Amino acid sequence: MALFKKRTKPVRLESADQLLELARSGKPVFVDFWQQNCQACRTMDGIINELAEEYEDRAVVVKANAAEAPDAFIKFNVRGTPTFMVLTGGDTPGSNAIHQRYRATGLVKKDVLTRTIDQALETVSG
Repeated sequence: MALFKKRTKPVRLESADQLLELARSGKPVFVDFWQQNCQACRTMDGIINELAEEYEDRAVVVKANAAEAPDAFIKFNVRGTPTFMVLTGGDTPGSNAIHQRYRATGLVKKDVLTRTIDQALETVSG
């Protein structure tokens, strides 16, 4: 019996294409666009890690670093950090459309982010 449960961590984004692929997976994708020298990003980091653990099987939590995935910042027109988005894939099978269900920049309370992911889950499943 393991003494400690392995924690689920956010997916580290490598490219905008990877993000689009994740959005087409059928699960809502919560994205944290951040950069290293951003104090507000560091403040939100613990909350983002909690979301990854809480939604591990139902949604995909992604961290997009400006230095590692600049094309994602350009594709989604991210101008400030932290920026949070919830994306879902197309409503019909085989659709390549990506829907942005939520977007906010700056410090956001965890309950607001949780409510947003829950709403996206309802949209995808219902």
